[in-house]
Amino acid sequence: MHTPESFSNASTIHSHFDPQMPPSLQERAVKGLLIVNSRPLERECLAQALTRHQLKLEIIDAPSVEAWRAIKDQYPPLGAVLYNLGTGKLTEPEYINSIHKLTAELGNIPVVVLADTDEFSQVLKALELGAKGFIPSSVHIGVCAEAIELAVAGGIFVPATCVLAIKHLIETGASEGRELSEMFTPRQAEVVNALRKGKANKIIAYDLQLRESTVKVHIRNIMKKLNATNRTEVVYKINSLYPTEMTGRMERYMA
Repeated sequence: MHTPESFSNASTIHSHFDPQMPPSLQERAVKGLLIVNSRPLERECLAQALTRHQLKLEIIDAPSVEAWRAIKDQYPPLGAVLYNLGTGKLTEPEYINSIHKLTAELGNIPVVVLADTDEFSQVLKALELGAKGFIPSSVHIGVCAEAIELAVAGGIFVPATCVLAIKHLIETGASEGRELSEMFTPRQAEVVNALRKGKANKIIAYDLQLRESTVKVHIRNIMKKLNATNRTEVVYKINSLYPTEMTGRMERYMA
């Protein structure tokens, strides 16, 4: 497994510029696309493939963000970053911290995540960390290029499978129209409301005068009812199922 720490084992950075690109486009390629990938062969193949799609960006591939920072003054300012997780998961603290730090540091410069998965929970986590897109490695290189262009233009790219999942959640919520009282116990509803506010287990336990272990049990039961895999997905599904005045409905139910 390749983690951000192992990136430093490689030190080569390459710049890729299509010599066949018309001069007018070359003049406009004043910013760079940084490809972060710890695997040299995969990184260079991706860079070469994207170069042929004339992204109007000078493509730079690096083994890590740290390696890029060391010599970034030698290259154009960044226009976007393509961060390749490979088989990594956004449940791993190393990747979570790395991407969160990168998106915070770059501000309006979009960071797009590339990964060997299109799991709904992974896409949600990437967006939560500030990424402006999530590309599964199963897509065609042309789709990858278009996703990067969309992010640079201010949009957000997500896999079609996630769009279908969101559509299903909305349709399910609209058709069922269930009240919270039919889905959760009063205590579970209180925990759900706290999760929506981003509260940690210790804070929830303190506010509701419960043991932290009891809060964890409630969260597990809530996840089972929603068929969710993590806290983020719980909040997303609740907001999708009950999109109108969610807080007011929670408060009326708990009253």
